[in-house]
Amino acid sequence: MKPLRIAVAKGRLEEETQALLEKMGMDCSAAKDKGRKLILPLDGGRLDLVLAKSQDIITYVEHGVCDMGIVGKDTIMESAQSLYEVMDLGFGRCRMILAAGVGKDFYQGFGAKTVASKYPNIARGFFESKAMDVNIVKIEGSVELAPLLELADGIVDIVETGGTLRANGLEEKEHIAHLSARLVVNVAGMKLRKEEIDGFIHRLRPLVTVEKGGA
Repeated sequence: MKPLRIAVAKGRLEEETQALLEKMGMDCSAAKDKGRKLILPLDGGRLDLVLAKSQDIITYVEHGVCDMGIVGKDTIMESAQSLYEVMDLGFGRCRMILAAGVGKDFYQGFGAKTVASKYPNIARGFFESKAMDVNIVKIEGSVELAPLLELADGIVDIVETGGTLRANGLEEKEHIAHLSARLVVNVAGMKLRKEEIDGFIHRLRPLVTVEKGGA
């Protein structure tokens, strides 16, 4: 039988996912000494763990080359692809926020604001919900630089502790969304491999703890 394929990003999400799979009773020994391999056969070949970049996980799941994926809520919100978000896994928690200079009123004045973000679609949707016309500048690196260089009035970004904001003279102005790792599933796969995927979810669900207040 063809193994289920689940895609996950390298690093913290990979480690947390592997821990969950082991709690499910799966043999993850192939992941311990993976070297440069990007597809890891686990649990006696019944599950393939595919290591990919976050945005690519959405693409692989949407196109059905991976049955499932574990990816941050921010990536799902930004991509707006066609897939099922079936479970909040409760780890990788952080927040999407609007930040600007300490003591500054971001909303003051009448001119259009300029906002820098790695997440232009999320930022645009947030301000559209407020009926605000803003200029969005996409930044790939340290988005905190944009206000310091006077490129932007504020930023939309992910924070955990807010330490980087404070170190650069910025502060949170408004909360946009709670974020955490989510399990996503291919739309067609939910029909074609429903029994296998439902079985995986049924085994996983009791092991997941989600704090109240998440979204």
